[in-house]
Amino acid sequence: MEKQKRFILPENDIPTQWYNIQADMVNKPMPLLNPVTHRPLAVEDLTHIFCEACSQQELDTEHAWIDIPEEVRDRYKYYRATPLVRAYALEKALDTPAHIFFKNESTNPLGSHKINSALPQCYYCKQEGTTNVTTETGAGQWGAALSYAASVFGLEAAVYQVKISIQQKPYRSSIMRTFGATVEGSPSMSTRAGKNIITREPNHPGSLGTAISEAIELATTTPHCKYTLGSVLNHVTLHQTVIGLEAERQMELAGEYPDQVIACFGGGSNFGGLAFPFMRHNIKDGWKTEFIAAEPASCPKLTRGKFEYDFGDEAGYTPLLPMYTLGHDFKPANIHAGGLRYHGAGVIISQLLKDRLMYGVDIPQLESFDAAILFARTEGIIPAPESGHAIAAVIREARKCKESGESKTILFCLSGHGLIDMTAYDNYINGDLRNYTITDEEIAKSLEAVPEV
Repeated sequence: MEKQKRFILPENDIPTQWYNIQADMVNKPMPLLNPVTHRPLAVEDLTHIFCEACSQQELDTEHAWIDIPEEVRDRYKYYRATPLVRAYALEKALDTPAHIFFKNESTNPLGSHKINSALPQCYYCKQEGTTNVTTETGAGQWGAALSYAASVFGLEAAVYQVKISIQQKPYRSSIMRTFGATVEGSPSMSTRAGKNIITREPNHPGSLGTAISEAIELATTTPHCKYTLGSVLNHVTLHQTVIGLEAERQMELAGEYPDQVIACFGGGSNFGGLAFPFMRHNIKDGWKTEFIAAEPASCPKLTRGKFEYDFGDEAGYTPLLPMYTLGHDFKPANIHAGGLRYHGAGVIISQLLKDRLMYGVDIPQLESFDAAILFARTEGIIPAPESGHAIAAVIREARKCKESGESKTILFCLSGHGLIDMTAYDNYINGDLRNYTITDEEIAKSLEAVPEV
């Protein structure tokens, strides 16, 4: 019997709605709080930063299904549906009885899953009369996606990219500029938040926390400008559920259902986007799929963070978020998986982790590149360093299957390709990369800055 490698959906099977897991959660996420009054936020409290539609989606705990605007779905057709792929060669190399599938989000022109949320956010901003959007980005996948989406809907975009990531991945900022965006390395001297950070620490390498602070400051001080976000918050993960909803149909085509769902983890949008449509069956129907989020060992908020109300940025401009955090001024190591260098987990993810509907695993940097190289040499795709963490977690589970003889079906998200991350691969191949360890004392010190609520 001929083995099918790829499972493809036609355009008319692209989802028409996103899935909002908040509506089905037994324990709803705790509310976002005003950082001054510590009172729960309403939609109108968020709209001075975000567009109104995203603010409504952020706090919606009632509607499980939210319509995708037709103009957004038309743009999804430029690259969706993305393939579901059976990783036969990787299975053979691991000599495992496990069946390994991956949802390939690297096939779109921007190279990662981030465009799934950039398009609706820019669409909503345009509909509401916004002329400018601003954001932060780490490795640059989100900044590239936002820059493209802004150009699609005729918006001006300003991106604050983590300074160390600009140095590591210069071509991502070139992509942003190609689409017409302006790009600043963060921390910068263009905002009060950036100046304050540089004053305290002149050689600060930047973090997603510093870049968020600068982007929010620009949004709140510029007329007709809104802030857009690439991960962490609920509405971003909502938009990403097109990944899991497509994968659910494609797994049916393959005649299988995942025993384990795995994705890399920075703030949660990639993981939630794949996992949440499958997780609804665990919540509503008592199914037993296992959900594993693979984070860097150097930024271990899921496994070693503390559940607290904390800021989403370094300067303290955001609402207070109930999340597993390492502290909002945590300075992550300069690993090449720049998209995973964030101090906290999203609000929904944090509640699901508390309720033990998922768990996190820590992946050292060298193990992630070991896995990425094996995947490249077997499946022919060079993965983003972020995706290497998910592949490493998959390999761990596949080897457990080999030891036990159990044949599990494993589904993971290949969140993006690594073709603009080759400096990282050069460093790995040349033996110039190392693992980073974080001590309990360092984490405790960082958590001292978490506000008392």
